[in-house]
Amino acid sequence: MANTTTSEVTHAINNFYDRRLLMKAVPLFVHTRWAQVRDIPKNNTNIIKFRRYTLLSAATTALSEGVTPSGSQLSITDVTATIAYYGDYVTLTDVLLTETLDPVLTETAELLGIQAGDTLDQITRNVLAAGTTVQYASTATSTATVAAGMKISLAEVQEAVKTLKGNKARKITSIVDASTGFNTSPIPACYIGIVHPNTTAVLKNLAGWIPVEQYGQKKAMEGEVGTLDEVRFVETTNAKVKEDSGAGSIDVYCTLILADQAYGVSRISGAALKNIVKPLGSAGSADPLDQRQTSGWKASFVAKILNEDFMLRLEHAV
Repeated sequence: MANTTTSEVTHAINNFYDRRLLMKAVPLFVHTRWAQVRDIPKNNTNIIKFRRYTLLSAATTALSEGVTPSGSQLSITDVTATIAYYGDYVTLTDVLLTETLDPVLTETAELLGIQAGDTLDQITRNVLAAGTTVQYASTATSTATVAAGMKISLAEVQEAVKTLKGNKARKITSIVDASTGFNTSPIPACYIGIVHPNTTAVLKNLAGWIPVEQYGQKKAMEGEVGTLDEVRFVETTNAKVKEDSGAGSIDVYCTLILADQAYGVSRISGAALKNIVKPLGSAGSADPLDQRQTSGWKASFVAKILNEDFMLRLEHAV
């Protein structure tokens, strides 16, 4: 019997197209959460000055009767930072917008928002990872001498905490609201560690590690994976990794351990982050047939270390 099958009469549409777009792999943006946020008023300047007063020395000499002591003088340290602008855009054609099934404008806006967040997070990470207070795991004395077995450990974390306490670095008691970028929420006093997922795998096997599942009444922060000693660790794939930089060309992982007021970020008020859409035909004679429109973002931003003694970079292998 001669059967007529789809081999002879093929489908008019060869593939079913599922319009539910695939989930995007997005890193957790954490590096700006514990910053001092100070915005610059619009129509002012692009340079911000962070000021710190130096502590007065303890007055341990007893007063003499009728004798006025010489007194102390105030001393300040100013840290300045200059705002820079960042941005990107996507060009969409009229044909694409007319003929595609996808919600292109919505997807484009979402992708640009993710790109903007990723950009500012990585900029902040790079500033923090360039800090001068560094601790190398085990017997390493530089990035190039970090060998494969020199992993993060309880002793390394305790040494980092000891350094911060010796520098009179206070614990962090608040976190910047990720949804607004400036409001803060209180958290129990702690130091904060920012780690890569590969580092988390090592931490989980250490004595004294408390995973978030065992916190009980204590509320975990977004991305938090656990606590070791006096440090609460937050995980992100954006954590700094110095690829092929260690002994034998291994990757060296940088775990940032932060104290209060270690760094700051600033933006221009009203111009912190904008989504800019130029519709079809908005270019005038440069687009005479209304063929192109753009969607983009622009941000004013700067990140700055305010006190090198209030943060530490622990370099190690995994």
